[in-house]
Amino acid sequence: MKIKSFLYIFLFGVFSFSAYSQNVKLLNINQLNERIKNGKDSTYVVNFWATWCAPCIKELPHFEKLSADHKSEKLAVLLVSLDFKSKLSSSVVPFVKRKNLKNEVFLLNESSPQEFIDRIDPSWSGSIPATLFIKDDKRKFVESEFTYEQLLTEYKKL
Repeated sequence: MKIKSFLYIFLFGVFSFSAYSQNVKLLNINQLNERIKNGKDSTYVVNFWATWCAPCIKELPHFEKLSADHKSEKLAVLLVSLDFKSKLSSSVVPFVKRKNLKNEVFLLNESSPQEFIDRIDPSWSGSIPATLFIKDDKRKFVESEFTYEQLLTEYKKL
């Protein structure tokens, strides 16, 4: 009887954990634009990062804090990984789970970097971290690492 109870508790825990774990979705630039255009939030902060980028990893907690501190506002923080698609299961998903990221996480599914870079912002050199701020018809693109204070300042400027 104890073994059976233990088994049920163990299975419940495993399924509960997996139900709450972060899901990383593939998306292309058109889908990202649709997500922003048709979303219910009024402000979007879209961070472009990668698991191999030390400055990106350093600033990720700032994006988590921004969304947590402003959860009563219509803010969506979207974390878009620029890792290779082949690294989704082996690197990106484990990284997101290990860091316990709560914001929506995507892996960009595009084959031509120069094409998607220009579509995000023509001024983007392609370096990361990079962040796009969108509120209504206003857009601001910043190609640098943020402290939390800098991120908050940019967010409040919108």
